[in-house]
This record gives sequence, structure tokens and C-alpha cells, in this order.
Amino acid sequence: MTTDSQLQQAVLDELSWEPSVTAGHIGVSAKGGVVGLSGHVGSFAEKFAAEMATRRVKGVKAVAEEIEVKLPFSIKRSDEQIAAAAIDSLLWDVSIPRDAVKVTVEKGWLKLTGEVEWQYQRNAAEQDVRRLQGVVGVMNEITIEASGVNTSTISDDIRHALHRTWFDPKTITVTAHGGRVKLSGTVHSWQDRQTAATTAWSAPGATMVENDITIN
Repeated sequence: MTTDSQLQQAVLDELSWEPSVTAGHIGVSAKGGVVGLSGHVGSFAEKFAAEMATRRVKGVKAVAEEIEVKLPFSIKRSDEQIAAAAIDSLLWDVSIPRDAVKVTVEKGWLKLTGEVEWQYQRNAAEQDVRRLQGVVGVMNEITIEASGVNTSTISDDIRHALHRTWFDPKTITVTAHGGRVKLSGTVHSWQDRQTAATTAWSAPGATMVENDITIN
């Protein structure tokens, strides 16, 4: 059984191990598997990397992330410059349908809107803009619209896909209403939880995945 202090130290060690994160500027707390992150970093990409590094530590059940992005003056960009760079980045990504995603920027906060057919396209758009200089945060409000897809067997299809990997079908419950999918049950790590969600999002017709899986 990992104690709170042991989990806190494990997260600190993982942040120090992650080369894209300046761990000295990040504070870590832990209580009952919930890890709190505070402090500041120099980019939104570093903030995201810190959260991902924390989530892969064994024993982490949830992350309360309150890291602030403080951009060095030398890399600050105007909202117009950030928007132009984001549009250009999206245009170069072949996985994203042309003109499907719209971009607005306010005080370094970048908002993505529009419609795509797949979650991987929604994720790709966010990944394209996350590392742009000057970005302090990303709000991904792109919606999934899968038209002309039969969703009547979507829950069975997801269960079969989970079972093809290594998930025990007795530990994960899948329910669906149209393209809205709900996952529940228990897994052993955050990575397992994310893998289950990714599998569900890969189902044709999935427009929303509510991940209520808990980590034991």
C-alpha cells in the first residue's frame, strides 16, 4: 500500500525524470491517490507534459492541476500571431478535414470549435496547437458528428474490441444510447482507463464517451 508521502515522492521523481518539464517550479501534494500540482511553467506544452507524467505514476487515481503558465517575455506573441500559427498548423495536418476547425484566441487562450467525424481528429487538432509559442491554454470545443452510421450495435462492438486487447469483460461495463457511450467498472491504472476510453472512441458512430471507470 503506497502512502501519501511515498506517492508524492514518486510523482516528484517522475517530474524530475521527464526532460520536457522543469520540476523545480512545480509543487506536488498527494492524498488518497489524488495528486495536486501547483507552481508555474514556461509553456502550455510543459504544463500538459507535467500532467501526463503525473498520471503515469503508479497509484495516481486523479490529478488536481493548478499549474500556471508564465510565458517568458521573449516568446510572448499577440493573439493574431497565435491564431495565424494555429490555422497554418491545422492546414498542414492531413488527418483534419479542411476548414472543419475554427480558431479564436483571447489573451493567449486558444479555443477550437467546429465539427469532425472522429475523436482522433479532435485530438489531433488540439495536439497541433498545444505546442505553439504564446499559447497559455487550449479549450477544445470541437464536436463529433458521425452521420449515416448505424449505432444499434455500438456497445457490443466496444465490448468485443476491449476483449480483443486484454480487458476482462467482467470488469468493464459498456452502455450506449445512440452514439453516446458510457464506460464504468474498475481498472488498475490511469493508462488502463485511458486505453478503454480510446477503444470506445474508435467505434464508428461514437459521438461522446463518458468515462466513469475508477482506478482501484
